[in-house]
Amino acid sequence: MGRAFEFRKERKFKRWAKMAVQFTRLGKEIAIAVKEGGPHPETNSRLRTAIQNGKAVNMPKDRIEAAIKRASEKDAKGYEEYVYEGYGPHGVPILIETATDNTNRTVANIRSYFTKAGGTLGKTGSLDFIFNRKSIFRFDAQENLDVEELELELIDGGLEELYVEADEEGNDVVVVQTSFEDFGNMQRLLEEKGIEVKSAKLERIALSHSSISEEEAADVLKLIDKIEEDDDVQAVYHNMD
Repeated sequence: MGRAFEFRKERKFKRWAKMAVQFTRLGKEIAIAVKEGGPHPETNSRLRTAIQNGKAVNMPKDRIEAAIKRASEKDAKGYEEYVYEGYGPHGVPILIETATDNTNRTVANIRSYFTKAGGTLGKTGSLDFIFNRKSIFRFDAQENLDVEELELELIDGGLEELYVEADEEGNDVVVVQTSFEDFGNMQRLLEEKGIEVKSAKLERIALSHSSISEEEAADVLKLIDKIEEDDDVQAVYHNMD
């Protein structure tokens, strides 16, 4: 009984910790969007997207509104977006997206993570041949969903790929992929069709993959976990199988 209770308690704690990290990252995304295009989601597509993504992970409405309000204040601190690229243990490529108010702190931290793990931080653009930036939209699948018909309807938005996957609860979710450049086109098309998007993100898709052993993968994942704990980090990508 005691062990079961501790296990449930640990899982609950990890779930809360994960949510806290997600909310922090989305708060920064909201702040950047407000600084770029103003506090009104009706006329600011990036803010509209950030709000959608917040709702997808159950970010409280009052927290979203508070983030918009803070970012709208004149003395609100701004965040700069930077991408860092390098090779982790066993030569695995790792790409890191950050949003920071102190670039010196961020680059020093990222470099130390790589160094301590036996990796190296590279130059910006050094992994362009490994990762391709894509627009990824996800929304709940309807019972009478005709995938083939939907594919035809979304071609004008720049559709590259459409498929159905299961989310963490086992529910079917439609995934739509377009090029980086077609993000706005697809977003507008989905809105015009009345499709309620659960999440809309620019993700890095690996064009090639590293095949390594489980023991080697554990070394890489340890580094990735450390990087993801950093408050300045928004997303981490790798190309392990």
